[in-house]
Amino acid sequence: MLQVLQDHIQPAGHRSRKSRLVTKDGHCNIEFGNIEYSNHFAFLVDFWTTFMEIRWRFVLLLFVASFTGSWFVFSLLWYWIARSNGDLMGQNRTDGHIHCIDNVNGLTTAFLYSLETQTTIGYGGRALTGHCAGTVALIIIQSLVGVFINCFMCGIILAKISLPKKRAKTVTFSNTAVICLKKGSLCLLIRVANLRKTLLIGSQIYGKLLKTTTTSDGDTIILDQVDIDFMVDSGKDNLFFVCPMTLYHVINRSSPFYELSADSLPHQDFELVVFLDGTAESTSSSCQVRTSYIPQEIQWGYSFLPIISRTTTGKYCVDFSNFSKSVRVTTPHCVQCFETDADHKNHNRENHNNQQKSGIDNLGYQVIDIHDSVDITKM
Repeated sequence: MLQVLQDHIQPAGHRSRKSRLVTKDGHCNIEFGNIEYSNHFAFLVDFWTTFMEIRWRFVLLLFVASFTGSWFVFSLLWYWIARSNGDLMGQNRTDGHIHCIDNVNGLTTAFLYSLETQTTIGYGGRALTGHCAGTVALIIIQSLVGVFINCFMCGIILAKISLPKKRAKTVTFSNTAVICLKKGSLCLLIRVANLRKTLLIGSQIYGKLLKTTTTSDGDTIILDQVDIDFMVDSGKDNLFFVCPMTLYHVINRSSPFYELSADSLPHQDFELVVFLDGTAESTSSSCQVRTSYIPQEIQWGYSFLPIISRTTTGKYCVDFSNFSKSVRVTTPHCVQCFETDADHKNHNRENHNNQQKSGIDNLGYQVIDIHDSVDITKM
């Protein structure tokens, strides 16, 4: 109840900071509801992917439960065989009684024998005598089950350790985005860095603008996706991702940010999701890095500080302390203002060139300056 009241009391700007589809570290904030119970069976059919996606705490619980459970189940079978043969302590034994299992006198010793058998420890105190055919068949079955559990659990643990998304943890984006002038155009800039020296091969960068739109028919589309093209100075695809790069999106008439201004930007309701796809050089596994920016995380009129320098020894040094830092720079108030100023400057430049141009277009004539006035009526 208090949470509901807080949601209604807190301002809209604060609520917008929470309502994002993709978190800063790349996790998707989405929940699936009203799924039929029969559809849950599909998760059991694709059990390998299900185990890959569950949390580590459940993997460790499954690890302990699978081994301990199998030991206990087979201990009950060994105990049943020993009891059926009269090997337990306190049972009436005849002279010349032949044991199926030596030194299994109760449930505790049966559990110890099951553990020693499946883990191939074999201390030597408990062992089969070979006089019972059922014990030979059971030890074969338990050995095969133990090998299967070992392979399955080791495969899950190794696969989870080597998941490609772990490589994505060493690729980071700047905390904020900036809007400033770059190469004569108003651009949206974002920084991305690879914290490892191993490269991401075939890297591709793109973005999606998520917002709620209303169609001409009056239908409301939640999370409408608009493509955002990002570029770097070296190109758009197959980037040489050896040092931090600055991505930029040119804000022109085809850009969804064309109508924005410095005053209207903080009041917008959208989410910019940036993706970086690549292949890890060391493992050859594909990975994707994601992050998102809301309007409150985009700074209009700022530019990133330089972070790459060259030392006296000839090495290139990257200063990550300035990775997300920015400084205020001179920036137009809006895109329309920038285009108007550019058109006005071009118009003045054309007028200036026209004023300097001679009135004689025929290049065969020579133009001279006449300093003294001449009375053309005088003969």
